[in-house]
Amino acid sequence: MVTAAIPRGSDESPARARVLVVGGGYVGMYTALHLQRQLKAEMRSGAVEVVVVTPDPYMTYQPFLPEAAAGNISPRHVVVPLRRVLDHCRIVIGEVITLDHAKRTATVETLASEEEDAGPLELTYDELVLAPGSISRALPIPGLVDYGIGFKTVEEAIGLRNHVIEQMDIASSTRDPAIRDAALTFVFVGGGYAGVEALGELEDMARYTARYYHNIKPEDLKWVLVEASDRILPEVGEEMGRYTVRELRARNIDVRLETRLESCVDRVAVLSDGSRFPTRTVVWTAGVKPAPVLAATDLPLNARGRLTCTPHLTVEGVEHAWAAGDAAAVPDVTASEPGKECAPNAQHAVRQAKVLADNLVASLRGRPLRPYAHKYAGSVASLGLHKGVAHVYGRKLKGYPAWFMHRAYHLSRVPTFNRKARVMAEWTLAGLFKREIVSLGSLEHPRAEFELAAGPPPPPPDTAVTADSSPDAHDTDDESGTGDVRDVRGARDTRDPGDQGGAQGPHTSGPATD
Repeated sequence: MVTAAIPRGSDESPARARVLVVGGGYVGMYTALHLQRQLKAEMRSGAVEVVVVTPDPYMTYQPFLPEAAAGNISPRHVVVPLRRVLDHCRIVIGEVITLDHAKRTATVETLASEEEDAGPLELTYDELVLAPGSISRALPIPGLVDYGIGFKTVEEAIGLRNHVIEQMDIASSTRDPAIRDAALTFVFVGGGYAGVEALGELEDMARYTARYYHNIKPEDLKWVLVEASDRILPEVGEEMGRYTVRELRARNIDVRLETRLESCVDRVAVLSDGSRFPTRTVVWTAGVKPAPVLAATDLPLNARGRLTCTPHLTVEGVEHAWAAGDAAAVPDVTASEPGKECAPNAQHAVRQAKVLADNLVASLRGRPLRPYAHKYAGSVASLGLHKGVAHVYGRKLKGYPAWFMHRAYHLSRVPTFNRKARVMAEWTLAGLFKREIVSLGSLEHPRAEFELAAGPPPPPPDTAVTADSSPDAHDTDDESGTGDVRDVRGARDTRDPGDQGGAQGPHTSGPATD
């Protein structure tokens, strides 16, 4: 066993063996949790140290992101604080930028790296667990970087909720029909879980919110789902996928199959079938790709950029390296066809984490390893309040029973009893009271109000140009979406409303509150 080196400024014993866990998502958190339980005595005595390097101090339970975006669950209850759960582990908030496994060294960029003269932190380790997860797979589509909104993090989910309600505010106040139509048109690209569930929940929320606007009706809102393949939700089967299309179209949602987004330049979504939709909202959920850190390692990768792994969750051909989850290509030993890999989803990730931790402990103690084997149980998906589809253990459900199963399953899977109780309480209260319809987009710029108050006063308006005679008087397509210089929100929000979700990266200091 290689002796772990000691970080700068530490006076710890050099005999300590260090397990480095890269990533604090499903696999990272659950692996560290199982390790701290099984190695409790060794960690207390100082013989073993578990270090978790993660960009965020929390783990996001992603299946609840659509409900958080719809306001059914508070953003605080969608995330699990790592320092509370992993109280015996060392948590380092930062990103691994390079990893040299031959030398057992990881270079970590922390929050303090820019202020330190010494540069990034160098961490050495004895055992490596790579679980950095995945990021959105964006294609080189013109305008996508400028106007696209992702749906991978809790910040993006809450930003999208605020953005949708803000577009309804713009549509309600504008005098320009073109701006109104663009504000009330919402385009979602990607017919997988993230896209369909986000669209279903937000359409439900917006339809409910419309009743509080005197000049917006639910039928005024235009929702478009764009999917490149010939069906949506392939995980629930072809029959349930067709039912989902019928259900969405019955709700006046325009589902475009075998269609691609070709451009969204100048806030106009251009589809491969020739359709053009002026819109201020393009939500991109068309797949994911492995985290970039994998390309900065000396470990073997497959053609898709994922780590090549064995059924024992070790990196193939490499000692003391383990991987699971989205970043790992793990063989599915239960599949009938050879070469099939486990799907990169939460169902496998949580189970892989336990096997990985068991095998790592067995390796440290000289015991044999066991392969990971789990037969896919099925899938459930929510389509909004009281609506869903499910295909579990060969049984197909739809409507309310599927929606209830979706909630029951994910309630049982969300980590910690604390989170289960809080989510259950919020669902109960949501059934007794009305939905919240407030947009708190200003939370994304907490200092803007003070900067506006402390800054110099704005110059007086040109008295020679009145609001009616100005050529731009009716052009509300400015940064705030209102065109009114007296609007404080417009003065403090210098970012385009279409960027509110996508511009929020996964490395902010914490989730926004709703």
